[in-house]
Amino acid sequence: MPSRNHLDKIGRKKKKKWTEEAMERALIEVKSGRCTVRQAAKEFEVPKSSLGDRVSGRVTPGSRSGPAQLITSADEELLVEFSLYMSKHGFPLTKQQLVSFASSIYKRQHRRVAFSKLGQTWWLNFRKRQEKNITIQPADSVVRGRTVCVRKEAVDQFFHLLSTVMDTHSLRDKPHQILNCNETGFQLGRKRVIPPKSTSLGYKPAPGSRDHISVLACFSAAGEDIPPFIIYSKAYPGGVCYKTQGPPNALYGWSDSGCINSDLFKKWFLKHFLVHAPKERPLMLIFDGHKSPVNLEVVEAARKEDIILLCLPAHCSHILQPLDAGLFSLLKQRFASLIGDGCTTDNYFAVSKKEFSGLLKGTYQIAKEEEGVRIVKESFKKCGIYPLNHFAINEANLIPLHSMSPPAGPSSSTPAQGLHTVGDLTAAGPSS
Repeated sequence: MPSRNHLDKIGRKKKKKWTEEAMERALIEVKSGRCTVRQAAKEFEVPKSSLGDRVSGRVTPGSRSGPAQLITSADEELLVEFSLYMSKHGFPLTKQQLVSFASSIYKRQHRRVAFSKLGQTWWLNFRKRQEKNITIQPADSVVRGRTVCVRKEAVDQFFHLLSTVMDTHSLRDKPHQILNCNETGFQLGRKRVIPPKSTSLGYKPAPGSRDHISVLACFSAAGEDIPPFIIYSKAYPGGVCYKTQGPPNALYGWSDSGCINSDLFKKWFLKHFLVHAPKERPLMLIFDGHKSPVNLEVVEAARKEDIILLCLPAHCSHILQPLDAGLFSLLKQRFASLIGDGCTTDNYFAVSKKEFSGLLKGTYQIAKEEEGVRIVKESFKKCGIYPLNHFAINEANLIPLHSMSPPAGPSSSTPAQGLHTVGDLTAAGPSS
């Protein structure tokens, strides 16, 4: 990381005292033979060495001074365009996310480079170059995690955005083209002994030996589903029976935590969602982008396929996520009934990783039955997404922004910085 003294010098670099116009006129005089390099440099007040470099061809006339840009100007314009697109669809990018986007572009141009060279110096220079196009706004200092009450302003802004997108793309009467994806977790235990044949699949796990499995589900407002994405913790189960016995056309993956991450979301979107999604266009996909942040490849594919990515506001998913509003509870109740002994008071399911997909197959059938379809439709209605109804949200769960106090005690972390359009900042209030 560059030193603080080096970073401080970036903002106070000496500006060149000559203009490109003067350099061009001097170059013309030298090439015409009317002046020598020394005479032209003195007459037009440009550096003799810089003029000589242009005369000899070592430097292209009109090129920028200093080291070569890590990202070309055209790609930087594309980066700004993506940032503004994300901001307008509820995804104000943090500094880390924007640098990650830029790193993806850089690695396309330097495929043999093992790591990205983009760091704090690039970020500060990028901000300076693009200060007219983007601006920085600190994120709200609210308590992280799921809160009982959420900001009314955030919910109002989301429904305003949702209404605008629906009207722009004529989606108010097209429930098949409005989708919501969300993940739910299952806490498991590991078998320590083989139970007798007369017992059920349930067993008591050894303390501290639990696995976590997440299921990413996706449903339309019409009740139609996309096959689930099952994410195991640490590794896949042994063998291949977990695939053959699982839900039809399901996708499988793993992560250290057993939860969705940016790479797994890209895998799901590019290789699964685009394959099984309805063929009508446009589609609107609503999800919690703060939990599963998108990357550049997902945004590019979505724009190419005419799919609108709409992000739910932070800390509001428990009242705005349709699948959280009813279907997930029904699925876990059915899952618990299939394993025989239900869910224990410690909130885990007594089943192994190998058995999980087979049991989920039986559980997921309820989503295709009449009861499951009805619950999905009611959940979209309860969250006010379809039919669009801002007043469907219980006002008791909403509190004004000024009523929310910051977390008690000092914090070692600084607030995340989000990128917004100037119009967004004007509507949201002045930035600090």
